[in-house]
Amino acid sequence: MPSPTSRDLAPLAESANPSRLRAHWLAELVRLREAHWGPLEDADAVRRARQLDADLPARILARAGLLAQRERLAPLVDAWRRSAMGILVALFALAALSGAAAALGALGDGSRPVNVLWALGALLGLHALTFLLWLCSFLFRASAATGLGRLWLWATRKLARGPDGALVPQAFLNLLARAGALRGLFGAISHLLWLTALCAALATLLAVLSTASYRFIWATTLLAPDTFVALTRAIGWLPAHLGFPMPDAAMVRASDGTQALSADAQVQWSVWLIGVLVVYGILPRLLAGTLCAASTLRALRGLRVDPALPGFSALRDRLEPPALSTGIDRPVDPLHEPRVRAAPPAGLDGRPVVLGLELPADLEWPPSDVPEAVQQAGNLDTREERNRVLDALAQAAATRLLIACDARQTPDRGTLSLIAELAAHAAQTRVWLIPPRASADAAATRAPLWRERLLALGLPADAIVQTPAAPFAWLESGHA
Repeated sequence: MPSPTSRDLAPLAESANPSRLRAHWLAELVRLREAHWGPLEDADAVRRARQLDADLPARILARAGLLAQRERLAPLVDAWRRSAMGILVALFALAALSGAAAALGALGDGSRPVNVLWALGALLGLHALTFLLWLCSFLFRASAATGLGRLWLWATRKLARGPDGALVPQAFLNLLARAGALRGLFGAISHLLWLTALCAALATLLAVLSTASYRFIWATTLLAPDTFVALTRAIGWLPAHLGFPMPDAAMVRASDGTQALSADAQVQWSVWLIGVLVVYGILPRLLAGTLCAASTLRALRGLRVDPALPGFSALRDRLEPPALSTGIDRPVDPLHEPRVRAAPPAGLDGRPVVLGLELPADLEWPPSDVPEAVQQAGNLDTREERNRVLDALAQAAATRLLIACDARQTPDRGTLSLIAELAAHAAQTRVWLIPPRASADAAATRAPLWRERLLALGLPADAIVQTPAAPFAWLESGHA
């Protein structure tokens, strides 16, 4: 498969697409993983990220995205997100059932009169208490993850499995906390769950009151009837201004349970109870949930990578070109004096490439019969030469890549790793095992070991060749 180029990596650095939160989430997850288990090997990811024409935060996101794919951290994030959404759906279903049960419990089975105050307390008591606690949290700086939001967080954390899986929700919380979206998110979850419960209670009230007959009363031993008249007017004042009718004083006084009331009086109590539920229950939760959701979205739009964070600050010198570095000048260290490097080979885009990998001096390289259409990348014998070719391939991937190796050498881990890294920058790759020229050295060939190691590396069997003429014919056919 062809490797990602700077054009392919550009979406990782975009800040206005739907995957923006996921990109920052992966960056924080990689940062936490490296903080816990040590730095990851990221030479190829850094090389690709530096091809982006973007600032340091965008390159940090690109590097993290590449490492997350390689280390299979991205599937962990996606799996946790799906599980968290599943738990949230289950909580909404549970909230709806709870709201319907509260409404049925407040009305009873119809065999006894319904105490208006007890019904009001059953429908709105717990809601009012939790809503006031949420409002007080702004005054006393209480935890943002209160109420049902804390329940959702607890349930989602139980889904994390394994050391890396446990870091997924932690990275999510860290990200939201730095963005200032934590309070808004948990507030929105809590309010929307309460809104679901209250809407289910309202629907149940409407269904039951429309299909069954109930008698509403108030009962007291200590309070005078005028107290209930004043209480009914105080509670129903705001619903009355929003279109819900207010029971008249005479009807309220007559609802002491000792008198038989008309059906019209029961309708007035029913509408009053529904109006109180809508105005003091549904509307506040709807308004608060909307404000919390808007606050969360606004905070998430302001997500930024902080390059000064531990784990990110060490990437500045590696991801930013040296010309953009703003460090303090120091005397040149003789042991690390910079030297002029050869320019990377140009014109690789759309062309086949052939290169040698640590070929000894007794092997003629490059061969004299290399076709003109094939780009020669030399013999990679030093780290500087390897980086030069890798930088060029990262900038413009090769259509076909032929890597020549000495069949007499032993394929060590470093050589195989370099072959895999080179192959990631080409649409198709073949390894040419150059056999010894002298018949006396034929027994010294390690071609079977090379083939075994290369097959284990993931190369197909037809990508490992030893015929001298076949590799160049394959390169020329790719160019044609």
